[in-house]
Formats: sequence, structure tokens, C-alpha cells
Amino acid sequence: MRNKASRDGLVWDDTGFDLEPRWAREPPDLESLERLCRRELGLGRTDNCTVSLHAAGTYNKNYLVETAGDKFILRVSLPVDPHNKTRGEVATLQLVRRKTDIIPVPEVIAFDGTSDNDIGFEWILMEWMAGKPAYYRWRKMSMTKKERLVARVADFQAQLWQHGNNLGDVGLLRGIGTLGTSQPTDQNDVDDMDGMPCPGQIVSAAFFSGAHYDYHIPRGPFVSSHDWLQVYLNIIVKEHTTSLAETKDQDDREYAEGALRVARKLLRLLHRVFPSLLHPPERTMLWHDDLSLMNIMVDDNDEITAIIDWECVSAMPVWVSSQLPEFLRGADREKRPDRNRYTDVSDQHDTSSNDGQMEDSLDNEGKTELYWIHLMEYEQTQLRKVYAARMRELRPSWDMEVTEGALKADFLGAVTRCGAGFYLRRIEQWVDAIERREFVGLMEVLRVGLRKDKTATGRSVVAPIKW
Repeated sequence: MRNKASRDGLVWDDTGFDLEPRWAREPPDLESLERLCRRELGLGRTDNCTVSLHAAGTYNKNYLVETAGDKFILRVSLPVDPHNKTRGEVATLQLVRRKTDIIPVPEVIAFDGTSDNDIGFEWILMEWMAGKPAYYRWRKMSMTKKERLVARVADFQAQLWQHGNNLGDVGLLRGIGTLGTSQPTDQNDVDDMDGMPCPGQIVSAAFFSGAHYDYHIPRGPFVSSHDWLQVYLNIIVKEHTTSLAETKDQDDREYAEGALRVARKLLRLLHRVFPSLLHPPERTMLWHDDLSLMNIMVDDNDEITAIIDWECVSAMPVWVSSQLPEFLRGADREKRPDRNRYTDVSDQHDTSSNDGQMEDSLDNEGKTELYWIHLMEYEQTQLRKVYAARMRELRPSWDMEVTEGALKADFLGAVTRCGAGFYLRRIEQWVDAIERREFVGLMEVLRVGLRKDKTATGRSVVAPIKW
């Protein structure tokens, strides 16, 4: 059993739809944070140093540190995965910064991967990166600039994948897990994270959320996709088996039974999609699985200035990289929506007109939100073509990788959605079709389901799978 005391300061809130981490005690006060920053930056008492809350994430609070000539970000973290989450983020940032030459990420100044310090929480002090999230500039950005941004992201992805070109061994990772987590937890020197850290225990919400942290399960590094996904599915089985034993609510029981049934079907299918015996360990690469527009920073000219939020980023199987980055995923829409055919919305009903009260609000320009959703789908559809074209230039085998990785990526999508409790019936339909050796894209099934006589696309003929 893990030492629960090591997660002191963390409580899990299960009152909503999702399990959410909360601060069990007050976060560090600004004076304590200022003392920490002065010490790490070598500033005297009379030197300028101000600390203010900058942003709050699911697992962290980010503080802006301003000195006479520089800005920094101090990231204070909840101990969701003590030591490992912080050390993993630092090791990943160090590797990307020092082993690639075009991906802009912040420099780590100092960190403490333990809570045994003056502020009582793990922290990272890093370089402040200029710009603002592309999310806030997207609607005003020209399509040409969007295409340039997408092509640049493809450049980043290709550099994480490719061998050579000043990358050292970055393309030669083997095993699935998070970098830096296998090193001693008492090492908190940034220089100790240099070199080529190997994948260690995986840092993933599926493995550390709530009671999952205390499950007696392998945590990596995993030799193969099979071993990793088998443990992932066993976590789901254990969670819902426990729920069935404890709950008396009929709706909760039916939900747990449905999730268990789907997870067990996926476990039966697992060995047919992924080989169970693999040597040497599977080749892997760093994969940023939350590459949303909020995590792509751009300047006033809409050029990328930074890729941020590398926490919980791990070395993943190479087939995972055949997926699209998060910000390009969406429904297909080939025809541009006609703005004039959508409802006008008055300012008083436009949530974007709140004078900055809603941090994530956008200017809907007097149009219903549905117009912007459809416009985004259209743009994503066109930009996916740009991404694929650029990847073909950089990785000539790209089309083959996408084709060969499609079933594996769909399987992973089914596992993650099963773990979150989404689309259980349609995931089951998809699994049943695959077991019949009929390949149907998971996203098609999730959107429209499957009829007994047709596939999700309406075609009566499906491609047989060769096992």
C-alpha cells in the first residue's frame, strides 16, 4: 500500500460528474512564495520581486513572478502523484528544450519534487513565455495564418519522432512511461535531469485519480502497448467491481455493470489487436496528448511562441503519434457554414459580452454559438488536410502509419472513453463489430451508432480485418 500521507494537502471531490482534485488546505501565501523565489533567483531583500496569481489549473496554481528585468512562472502542484508528476514534467521539458531545436518550451530554473519544503507543496520555477493562448486569437486569425500554425505544429511533431538531426537519442526511447520518474526522489537539481532519462512509472490521471493511486497494479515502465492497456483496463474493472459491491443505488449499479461489461470485452479483444510478447521493449516517443489551442501560445502576429502544459506527458507507442493533435479533432464539415443562415443574438444574450468576467469567453460577434461550432468544424476539416500534407513531407511513411495505427488508436479511444464512462453502448457496438472482423471507425460509431444491417457510414460492406 502506498503511503497516503504523501498526498497530504489533496482531497478528491466526488460531488460532481467527474472526480476533481481539491486543495485540502490553503495554498501557500504570497509572502512564502516570494521568499522562495528570492532564494532561488538569488535576489536580495531590496531587489524587486512581486508574486501574483496568474492562472489555476486542475492540478496546479500558476503564479507570475516579476523581477526588475525578468518574468517567471512558479507552478505549485497538488500531490496527485507525489514526486512523479513534478519530476516527469521537469525531465520532459529538459529533454524537449535541449534535444530539439525548434520546439519552444520554458526553461526550468529550479524545482522541488517533494512537499518537504517551506511551502508544503511541490513546485517548479520556470521561464515565463510570451504570448497568449491561440484559443483567444483563433476567430480573428486568417485561414492562411491558421494553416501556417498547423504546419508548424506538424514540424514539432515530426521532430519529436525523427531520428538524428541534432536530436541525439530522442527518437530512440523504448518502453511506455513518464521520463524522470525512475530517478531518486531526493534529487532536485535541474542538472540531474539532463542527459537521456528513461521512461519510468507512468504519470496519468487514469492511474492516480482518487483510489486508483492505491491500487496494487504495475505502473510502468511498460514493455508494450498490450501491457499498458491491460493495466488500464484492469483499473476500470477494479473500480467498477468495487462500486458494485458498495452501492445500493440502482442507476449506479446499472452504470457499473455496463462499464464492466465493456471493459471485459475490450480485455478479450486486447490480445488480438496488440502482441502480448515483445522484445526489445516497444519503441516510443514523447506525445503531448493535450495539445489544445489553450496550450499553444502565439504572439500578436499569430506566430507560435511556446508549447506549454507538459505535465502528464509520457513516452507513448509510436502508433499513438498517428493521431491528430487535440486541437484538430472534430466532426467532418466540408462546406463552410453560411453566416447569414444562423440566428443573430443580442449582446445581452451573448456570453462573450461580459467585460472580461468570463476568462474563457469569446466574442461571438452577435451570432449564435452554433455558427462558431460549425465554423470550427469546417476549419478543422480543412486544416487536417494541411497537417497531413505537411506530415507526408516530413515523414514519407505517414499515410501508412495512419492506416496501420487506425485500429490501435480506436482501441485506445475506446479504453479512455470506457474509463470516463462515456458512450458505453456505442463502444460495445464497436467492439462487437471488430470481433466480427468488420473494421468500422470508432468515431463514426460514437456519432451515429451502428445498425444491424449497415455500418456507421451507411455502407453495407465493411473491410474485413486480418488478425
